[in-house]
Amino acid sequence: MAAASAPGRAGGRDLGRSTAFGPELALAIELAHRAGQIQMDRYERLERVEAKGPRDVVTEVDHLCEALVMEAVRARYPDDAFHAEEIGEVAAAGEAKSDRVWIVDPLDGTINYANGIPFFCISIALVADGRPVVGVVYDPTRDETFASSIDGPSLRNGEPIRVGRKELLADLVVTLAVGGRGTVRKRREALKSIRANRSMGCAALTLAYVACGRFDVYAQGAGISAWDVAAAGLIAERAGATVTSLDGGPWFDLERPARKWSCLAAAPGHHAAMLKMLR
Repeated sequence: MAAASAPGRAGGRDLGRSTAFGPELALAIELAHRAGQIQMDRYERLERVEAKGPRDVVTEVDHLCEALVMEAVRARYPDDAFHAEEIGEVAAAGEAKSDRVWIVDPLDGTINYANGIPFFCISIALVADGRPVVGVVYDPTRDETFASSIDGPSLRNGEPIRVGRKELLADLVVTLAVGGRGTVRKRREALKSIRANRSMGCAALTLAYVACGRFDVYAQGAGISAWDVAAAGLIAERAGATVTSLDGGPWFDLERPARKWSCLAAAPGHHAAMLKMLR
């Protein structure tokens, strides 16, 4: 693996200077890089893979990365709550309910990882007052850090990124993972209008790819959770994407149960058309 960027920096740019959440963003980047090192140290050398459900698995790397992030966050911000895929919700150390919660997917794309497919990442977000304010998605195989804050730009390794600017639906490269009654037919019709559909098996990284124009549309129905989209949704939004649920409502709502989330992210010029096709 290529050497990771220095903690708190991405490609040489001090992100903390451009946001009120500089310390939190720097910490998220540092922890994402440290977790990425764990992932690469054990890549294709896993000792244990356990079935978590009919179509999901968990590895010792999931647990190691999750523990790394939680311990560091609790040490730095003991009054913040913590919510991660494997351990669920952990309350803040104080008695009062925190209005800040760190949402972490320690290894998004675990099935890819367990099978030696190099498309996985770690996702770390900070939510304050019910909305994501910091988001970091790190791909250790390419040493790519996608990062943003609610009051700053979206960056990849320190350089600004924007959503794609293709004009025609026929030119779009999308990922459509939608199902349900009537949706299969709508999906089939939508696929006739676009260039290519790719399923990558890693929601956070795929959504981050919308932010930099590698994908033009990300659409996924029920089956995803807060940890899949909290960081990458913010990154895509700050890069210029229109991000909603598949019914056109808000894309982020912590009251929504796990596995019941949906997300549609696209350049503003194509979002309405894709929403109409898939709704």
